[in-house]
Amino acid sequence: MHSDSVNQKKPFDPAQRELGIVVGFDGSEQATLALHYGARAALRRGTVLTVVTAKSGDQQFYATLAALPSESEEHAKHEAAKATLKKAHDYLHDYQGDVVYRIEKGDAAGILVDLSSAALLTVIGARGRGGFFGRILGSVAAALPAHSHCPTVVVPRGYDTGAEDDPHRFDPIDDDSPVTVGVDSSPQSGVAALHAAEVAAERGTGLQLVLALPPIDGWLAWYPGVAADGHQIVERRREELEGHIHEEGEWISRHVPQVSVATTVATGDPAKLLAEATASSQLTVVGTHGRGNVGAALLGSVSRNVLNHAKGPVMVVPELHDSRLEDQPAGGF
Repeated sequence: MHSDSVNQKKPFDPAQRELGIVVGFDGSEQATLALHYGARAALRRGTVLTVVTAKSGDQQFYATLAALPSESEEHAKHEAAKATLKKAHDYLHDYQGDVVYRIEKGDAAGILVDLSSAALLTVIGARGRGGFFGRILGSVAAALPAHSHCPTVVVPRGYDTGAEDDPHRFDPIDDDSPVTVGVDSSPQSGVAALHAAEVAAERGTGLQLVLALPPIDGWLAWYPGVAADGHQIVERRREELEGHIHEEGEWISRHVPQVSVATTVATGDPAKLLAEATASSQLTVVGTHGRGNVGAALLGSVSRNVLNHAKGPVMVVPELHDSRLEDQPAGGF
């Protein structure tokens, strides 16, 4: 049980998330991919799609009267933001769901973090223009998942949006590929696994739990006394971990019984294993931190590296309150 840390997590009540699916949009190609993903997600969940763009709130100073612009900086920024949202509106011209468009003043990451407290999900592109996501991956795609009050999906380059003339291009896509989540027995990975299970249930597909077992080969030379038995040690440890992850899978099945759960203990670096899984999964899910949490200011190394190398969409689940953690297996990973 991990009840000692549950009360410190952020609350997540879907009934209070009136903004639905929030997409950060700056008019770039990557933001357009995120918009498409968010539109599909909103239709799947039967909720509103909220498209947000940012305008800078920086003050401007001029050395002389002649240097003053003919129109106010604020007006120009607002018109530029409206033009950006028009691109989103035009892209969604045949979208059948409800859409709300918002212009917010301030830093893009800060805006999306604030709005995430009323969102079911935030969606962003892995990279974008300097005005919105240019400092990433980078600021927004790192800062937002780390501080968000809801899960965040980061959509990579290459996301398939279908043909432009397809009238069903925004319809949710379901296939047999699984939702994959990395686990490590921590409460944070437990929350991520529960959210991943709910996504898999929505999509009618299976959930794959992946636990990484670091390879022993790299340090056998430093411990010659165990070198001969090294691989046997790995196999014994694998058997132990397979028992633990099986318990974790049974726990998830109790709380999300409509989803089929499979478990895998794979030898290798966890970030590399999960990054590879993104190519064959509908969605890959990670927590902001796992074991060895160093605080919420930055993404953990695994989630950050998965985002940097992902071939498919990645959902990052922040530290959220979830009463179901009260009976999470103690693990022992």
